[in-house]
Amino acid sequence: MPTSHIIYKGELRTNATHLKSGQTIITDAPVDNHGKGEAFSPTDLLATALGSCMLTIMGLAAEEHNFSIDGTTVEVTKIMGENPRRVTEVILDFKFQADNYSEKEIIIIEACTKNCPIGKSLHPELKQTINLNL
Repeated sequence: MPTSHIIYKGELRTNATHLKSGQTIITDAPVDNHGKGEAFSPTDLLATALGSCMLTIMGLAAEEHNFSIDGTTVEVTKIMGENPRRVTEVILDFKFQADNYSEKEIIIIEACTKNCPIGKSLHPELKQTINLNL
């Protein structure tokens, strides 16, 4: 079964619909690539998906091991390269609400960054800089 349906709306904009939920995402080309930059670009979504995936994996592990990461945020920075134009680095700065994680919990959180399906799917040349700030 398909996951999504994407329509090209013109002017470098797409509208993607998640078929199971009906939720939509608009993308625009970035200003530095002839777009309006009024929404996430496809490469923004790639970088954002990496951060979201890691947080989700952390949440699953936290539930399984009876601790909380509620309120944790991640600031995502995407670095573009040229020739060919591509994402060369994604910097993820995590900020945890709790500051009293045990050594075991810290090891679990660190392991989650290495077991994210998005991270494992990206080309090994794409640098993933992860700052947990624990």
